[in-house]
Amino acid sequence: MATVRIGTRGSALALAQTGLVAADLEKLGADPEIVRIRTSGDERRGGARELSDKSRFVKEIEEALLAGEIDLAVHSAKDVPGELPDGLAIVAVPERADPRDVLCGAAQLDALTEGTVVGTSSLRRRAQLLATRPDLRVEELRGNVDTRLKRLAEGKYDAVVLAAAGLARLDRAGDGTPIDTALLTPAPGQGCLALEARADDTNIAGLAGKLTHHESLLCLTAERALVAELDASCNTPIGAHAYINDGRLTLDAFVGLPDGSTWIRDSLSGNAADPAKLGHEAAARLRAVGADELLEQAELAAR
Repeated sequence: MATVRIGTRGSALALAQTGLVAADLEKLGADPEIVRIRTSGDERRGGARELSDKSRFVKEIEEALLAGEIDLAVHSAKDVPGELPDGLAIVAVPERADPRDVLCGAAQLDALTEGTVVGTSSLRRRAQLLATRPDLRVEELRGNVDTRLKRLAEGKYDAVVLAAAGLARLDRAGDGTPIDTALLTPAPGQGCLALEARADDTNIAGLAGKLTHHESLLCLTAERALVAELDASCNTPIGAHAYINDGRLTLDAFVGLPDGSTWIRDSLSGNAADPAKLGHEAAARLRAVGADELLEQAELAAR
């Protein structure tokens, strides 16, 4: 069997995700070897400016790919910038997990009383929570899933918002209640894995490509096209969620300010055969009603 060196971050969630991919590759006859790589996002050593780098959770892994130290990388798709380094390509997108956010500590948003302290590190979640419930206190909460749930259990927060997919992959799906995407539009790529390899490595691309789930790939392509067209970063509160019904691809989008004072929501449907076009058209519609100005204000507020 051919050995496939798979690069990943060393967090429990990253390793769980990579383990799923490794198991699938093994079924195809490969001999997977998981290689842990520490990224800039894990270090958090450079202050706010470094942490705002779009590639902070993938940079070192991509460098290892380009150097030939690994053959394949497994990323959370939401961490992958819209533009990849020269010589690299996304070669597979396995079936998407639940893209929704979940509320931990309460049954639903409506059950939260005025002044409830909700923890999240996501500007997208902050913006949408305050747009829906301006009476809440949304406070910064960083750390891995276990750390965040521990702080909730310690009473430092009344509720926290996490990704459904992350909880499920850590066998903790019962720790939260899904939030309707009409209230919290998910992050672009949330629930998806992106498998990245050298663009000229046809053997790896052919092997990994067998893991692709076509519908998940179409949805991710539409979401990434919207993000790239708007030149969004981790400092821009933006949501994008694509799904297919009756052969039609629909893309729901959200942009807003972190304080929830101003936001734009839109939904657009189109031909599933051209998801990138739908993403570009959705971005154009958002731009026409002021998305660029909102995202610029959000960037300035985050500095």
